[in-house]
Amino acid sequence: MLIVTKNVRSEVQHANSHFEDEETNPAPPQVDNASVCRTGDCDIPESSSSRSRMDGRALERRDTGGQIRCLVDLQIKESFYSVEGGMINLLRSRLEQEPKNWVSLLCGYVDHFESIPFEDVGWGCGWRNIQMISSHLIKYRQEARKTLFGGSEFVPDIPSLQKWLEIAWEQGFDIAGSKDFSNKIYGKRNWIGTTECATLFRSFGLRAKIVDFCSKTIAPKVYGPMDKYVSTWKEKSFDNVSITHDANVKGQEALIEWVWNYFSNPKCTRHENIHVLVCQKSPLYFQHQGHSRIIVGIQKKCQRNGSKEYNLLILDPGHRTKHLEKSLRDNKGWQRLIKRGVHTLKKPFYQFCFIDPGVACGEEAEQLKILRSIRHEF
Repeated sequence: MLIVTKNVRSEVQHANSHFEDEETNPAPPQVDNASVCRTGDCDIPESSSSRSRMDGRALERRDTGGQIRCLVDLQIKESFYSVEGGMINLLRSRLEQEPKNWVSLLCGYVDHFESIPFEDVGWGCGWRNIQMISSHLIKYRQEARKTLFGGSEFVPDIPSLQKWLEIAWEQGFDIAGSKDFSNKIYGKRNWIGTTECATLFRSFGLRAKIVDFCSKTIAPKVYGPMDKYVSTWKEKSFDNVSITHDANVKGQEALIEWVWNYFSNPKCTRHENIHVLVCQKSPLYFQHQGHSRIIVGIQKKCQRNGSKEYNLLILDPGHRTKHLEKSLRDNKGWQRLIKRGVHTLKKPFYQFCFIDPGVACGEEAEQLKILRSIRHEF
């Protein structure tokens, strides 16, 4: 059964493995007052650091249109470790060396953005995943490059993304979800998920969509001192769409098959090794309770007995970029860091966010303000 429902709040998925008692959490980052939007015009922030912060309070005093013009000038480009040749090209070269009975599908270029100690470790994975998806869109989709972040053609830092999300809320995107954060997120260490990812991209007219995979009998639950921060899981059906699932297919296997079908594309680019193909699909934001990562591809092996074996190909913002690069170049340990088989999918609830091609306008753009997800139950 496949049901279209209101999206599950992303805070529910970010639970025990991230939250700590309020008394043990570090203080929220302080706003850098050097970055100011003065009355009448916008000044570029004065700073010797690439991680300068904008003064969100000044931006909030302006109307939405003024905020956008100001933010385009004030946003800071995120600094990151750039992998020579690109992380996906390195991964592709390793996959091409594997046995030819493994067929691998990869998305195109993606920069890896890691969580940084003393800055966003423990809470920033959602923002880092948005940055990774943005790097792909800016590189490969001309329509997205022109509209994302005011046409800046770079990936902003987390505080800049937080301001973009606040502007999206002010414009009426995901009003229900914005209330979970009291409409403010700039300068805070809030956990975010697929809902905020979709809201941010939709505010630029991009067709971000959400898909849920969950057990019929298990609903996400949260325990411990963080309960007061987490919204209760709400389900509301808007429409029903019938679909037949093989009763013998487990939920995890159905999830894997959905990912395979997502990346399968007749426009895949075939390199010298035909068993590794690069498709034109965007990476998948992959959310489960406690963490989120990016799926950049999938591989399949057909056994002689007719059974199939799959591996998700994942980039985790919790991993160091230099470590990932070294493991791929040395051909040592990269499988443990990147590959995830069906047996690793032990959570009762998973969510994906992906970006369909094109930019919405008119009535379609207005409809993007209302978030719904396609829910698969097993």
